[in-house]
Formats: sequence, C-alpha cells, structure tokens
Amino acid sequence: MIEADQINVTKTFMPPIEEYQAYLEFIWKENQLTNQGPLLHKFETQIKSYLGVDDFHFVTNGTLALQLALRSLGVSSGEVITTPFSYVATTASILWERCKPVFTDIDPNTLCIDANKIEQAITKKTKAILAVHVFGYPCNVEEIEKIAKKHKLKVIYDGAHAFGAKLNGKSLLDYGDISISSFHSTKLFHTIEGGCLIAKDKKISEKIGLIKKCGHHDDDHKRVGINAKASEFQASMGLCNLKYVDGIISERKKISKLYDKLLGDSVTRPKSQTKNHTHNHAYYPVILETEEKLLSILSNLKKLNIFPRRYFYPSLNKLPYIKKAQPCPVSEDISRRVLCLPLYAGLEQRVVKKISRVIAV
Repeated sequence: MIEADQINVTKTFMPPIEEYQAYLEFIWKENQLTNQGPLLHKFETQIKSYLGVDDFHFVTNGTLALQLALRSLGVSSGEVITTPFSYVATTASILWERCKPVFTDIDPNTLCIDANKIEQAITKKTKAILAVHVFGYPCNVEEIEKIAKKHKLKVIYDGAHAFGAKLNGKSLLDYGDISISSFHSTKLFHTIEGGCLIAKDKKISEKIGLIKKCGHHDDDHKRVGINAKASEFQASMGLCNLKYVDGIISERKKISKLYDKLLGDSVTRPKSQTKNHTHNHAYYPVILETEEKLLSILSNLKKLNIFPRRYFYPSLNKLPYIKKAQPCPVSEDISRRVLCLPLYAGLEQRVVKKISRVIAV
C-alpha cells in the first residue's frame, strides 16, 4: 500500500471522474465492451489527428505492439540489432518472437543506440534494427534509414517514451517501417494499459489489423493471429486524457526547468544531438559520477519517503538469460549511474527542491 505522502518516480494522471463516467454510461448503453467498438474508433481518429499520422492501431499494451511489429514485418527468426539501454520488454519481445538480440552500444549523449556502430554488427542473419527513442530523445533516424536501405533491413522504433515528442516538425512516432508506443498508466499519456503501432506500408498495416484480432475477419480465417484488441474502457481513458496531454507536457517542462536550475552542474543530463527536436519531458534522468553516489542518494531519498528509479538497470546485455552477449561498455557504465527523478503533473516545487538538495551536495 502506498502512503499518502510517498513520492514516486511518477504519478498517474487521472482526468475528472465525471468525464470518464460519461463514457462508462455510453458503454453500458451500447453494451459493447471490446472488439473494435465505437469508442475505440473515435479514439483512433482523434489520436491520428493529434499525432498527424495516417495509420494507427490501438492495442492492449506496448509489449504486444513490439511483438506485432516484428511478426507483421516477417521478422520471425534471425538476428535483430537493438539497444542494451531500454526497458526489458524491448529485448523480451525479440526473444519471444524466437529471434536473437544483437546488442549495439549507445551514444553517451542521447543514450540511444549509436548509429555509427550498427553496420559493424550486421551479418547474413540480420533481419531488422529495433531502436529505442530513449527518454523521448530521438535516435539518429537519418543514418539508421541509410543503413537499413543499404542492407535491406526493416526498422522498428520503440517509442514507448516518445508520445508528444517531435523531430523535424512531425511526430517522433512517424519514422521507421513501424513505430510503437506504450500508453501504460506510468506514461505521460495513458489509457490505463495500452499501446499502438504506426506502420508506413498499407499492406503491413492491413496485416497488423488481422493479426491483432486472432487472424480472422468474421468467419474468414486468413492467418495465425493473437488477441491484442484494446477495450472500450481503455479507449475511454484515452479520449479523456488526450485533451489534457499538452497541458501535462507543459507542466512537466516547468518542473524539468526547475530541476535544471537547482541541480546545475552537479549531474550530467542526456541531450539531443539535433536542434530540430521538440522534447516531451517524459522523464528526468540524471547521470551521477559513480554508482556509489547513486546508491547513497537513493538511500537518503528513501529516508524522506521519495522513490526515484534506476531507469535503466541493468544493461540488457547483462540479463541472466542472455547468453554470450556482446560487451557494451558505455551502456554498462551509464546503467550503473543513471537515475530517473520524480516527474509528473502536480509535483510540488517544495518536493523538487528537497530532492535537489539531496543530490547537489
């Protein structure tokens, strides 16, 4: 049970209950809880407009979205070049689809996969590149696209942190063969649980549409599929939250700027390598000098009932079930020293100041 005054790394945004209640009354009236219902279609229409994308599939969660992306692109065996610095679901999805993750080290500034190291990891077995826009910072999409075209590889972007971020004036989710995102309740935009896929190719999009609903349309069974359909309840939460997301990002930006001011040069922060990036302030990661200092800060904050998180630790090439993984010294080093501080709409300035005093000593 969470204590009332406990400060966690994030806090789920909850819209006015009467707004959600109105959608619940509609669901009770229509008596359709799932199976691509009217609220899901309404949500998909609105979010496509918000993101400025032509294609959008709302699914149960972001992990299933990754699996669907791999499966729909025909990446069902072979090697997938990926990052060791991400949430475990990125690697787990590759393994779940019976592929081998080939880890490529990260850029020390953006913390995203180092595009300059990708080509040397390509073999005859390589089928795809699965890169992550870490903490909402963009991968080097131009270089990755060049490499993929040269070697005829598929590109999937894990944009679990990228909702609301832009690159070159368009959504960061509008790159690659497929981009996915997560709408888990810990994210800045959420649908309780949920995720999405955005595909560039119409035929691939149609394939996703079939796979996510067990591979059939009515009584016409066309392919092997899985149940990844989202419910009307998830769509309802998305409809409620979408109109608040710009305000949420704006508030998180103000809190981030306060952290910047108070922490100064006492920590290192990741940074974008391009000026054409609009950040979404999904997280506030800091990189400490040593792991010992990180552990000391964690201990001191815990005494104050404040709980940041070690996003991301360990480096995924060090997972116990990964055998003979490539060394990734940058990721391994940073993963021991990185800490995400509390950041969410409604976080009080006094708490930010308290956290900063513990760190900037």
